[in-house]
Amino acid sequence: MNTSPRYWREIPQRYRLEGGRCTTCGKIHYPPRLICPECKGRAFETVALPLDGKVLTYTVVHVGPSGFSDETPYALGIIELAGGVRLMSQIVDVDLESLKVGMPVRMEFRCIQKEGASGLLCYGHKCVPA
Repeated sequence: MNTSPRYWREIPQRYRLEGGRCTTCGKIHYPPRLICPECKGRAFETVALPLDGKVLTYTVVHVGPSGFSDETPYALGIIELAGGVRLMSQIVDVDLESLKVGMPVRMEFRCIQKEGASGLLCYGHKCVPA
């Protein structure tokens, strides 16, 4: 399913790295949820997520999907941000041989991909060594 770049620009959690904190139990979810899986609460407040974290696990992609094949090889990791929120992110600006579990990283706003025949740029967050 193709979506327009405008659609992606209007998703605040992707561009501002925002999560939802359940007002009942306090658990923070990213991306935000409609129902808290911890307590089944339905009320959330928007919170800015921290930019610092660490690599929990990672893999190196050698054969990328269309739109990313020119970037191979590249690393994808599960990142735990300060405060415990986990997300998946591409890890960039790092020698793949020196990448390791526990490595401190920082989220940065970067170009993610070009979309469609017109080459419109889509932005989001990637991790860099801290």
